[in-house]
Amino acid sequence: MQLVQKKHLIEEKQKSKKSSKIKKLKIGYTTGVHTSFAFKSGLEAFLRSNETTSFKTNKMDNDDLDVTKGCEIVVTFSYDKEELDLNPTFQNPEVFSNIEIYAGVGVGVVTKRGLKISPTYPAINPVPLKALEDIANSFVIDKKIYCSVSVTDGEEIAKKTANGKVGVVGGISILGTTGFVKPISNEAYMDSIKEEVSFIEANRYDTIVFTIGNGSLAKAKESYKEEQIVEIGNFVKESFDLLWNRNFTDVVLYAGIGKMTKIAQGFPNTHNRFGDIDFQILEKWLGRDLSGFNTTKEISQSFEEFGGIIKEKVEEKYKVKARIVW
Repeated sequence: MQLVQKKHLIEEKQKSKKSSKIKKLKIGYTTGVHTSFAFKSGLEAFLRSNETTSFKTNKMDNDDLDVTKGCEIVVTFSYDKEELDLNPTFQNPEVFSNIEIYAGVGVGVVTKRGLKISPTYPAINPVPLKALEDIANSFVIDKKIYCSVSVTDGEEIAKKTANGKVGVVGGISILGTTGFVKPISNEAYMDSIKEEVSFIEANRYDTIVFTIGNGSLAKAKESYKEEQIVEIGNFVKESFDLLWNRNFTDVVLYAGIGKMTKIAQGFPNTHNRFGDIDFQILEKWLGRDLSGFNTTKEISQSFEEFGGIIKEKVEEKYKVKARIVW
């Protein structure tokens, strides 16, 4: 996962303005696949020259809203570890086939438990790491080689992700499961949420906090540690489904009155494309005529009991502690 593309809209639809035909969206490759391209080419060149070798590749364009799109991945090989430009965070290398692999500048090092990678190791997920191992095993290597995987400006890119929150320090993660990046998909977003939920559970927090929107996130930070908070976007039901058979004592949900009202009315996703709030249902809940009202904010300002009704409905539906952010 890139704990990663959480600051970007995942559900945006792309439409062609010049043609009535549906645009065919481009599928891309993950950072893991691009790293394996550079690793193989670089290793071949290094074994021929026996001199320090770097091979660069840029992550190809695709129609996903991906913070790593276009980033430059650099894989360097040397017989001298001092020739490598490494992430300064303490780290242990991944080792196979007489090659030690380190996180270079711009690739993160894991410092906390709960992720797929153990603390002190480079943030290269298991699938792309196995691909590198398979490539290395296809060569005869009789002398120790040092290798770094770097990403140009990776530390800046990582600031747009949740890596720092979960203890991935100094850069992005090298990711991949299938090898492909699906265009405009929710998959990457939900993978990120799942990783964060697992991280919070592994670090033995009794309470997990879900937030929807920047205001809710800021409010939640006043009462809880950032690393136990997960921004779930609009993915309400899918996020709560991830909590089955988890060991949390309490689940807290922060959202504004509009989003919380949608959740109370049973919306699995609070994005506008899933529908609008049903004011007739609100009239039944309140026992009042709402024909002169246009927003839930207006209702809450006129009827102070409204927030309590919505809070009760949400808590009953999802067995959570609901916190409305005004």
